[in-house]
Amino acid sequence: MDDSSGFSYFFLGLGIGVAVGIVFAPKSGEETRELIKEKAAEGSDYVKRRSQDLRYQAEDLVDRGKTAVNQQKEQLNAAVDAGKQAYREAVSNVGPAPEAI
Repeated sequence: MDDSSGFSYFFLGLGIGVAVGIVFAPKSGEETRELIKEKAAEGSDYVKRRSQDLRYQAEDLVDRGKTAVNQQKEQLNAAVDAGKQAYREAVSNVGPAPEAI
């Protein structure tokens, strides 16, 4: 079963559950509507809080990733500079080439 089919079955079951709950609810229609409204508001608040938490976590991951990339970049630059310096020293220590006989 693919994801889109799973979601459609989930929402179908959710709708049927809500309908059955409303029909067999022990409360009056007005009380039931108020309860549904409260639960919907709670769900909305939960989604907002959760999305805010996920946003903060994503921002934290991005910041840590940038820090790690910058550290690697600095290490690579230091290694390249050290290699260049070692090359310069090796070339300067060789001296002039002997003349061909």
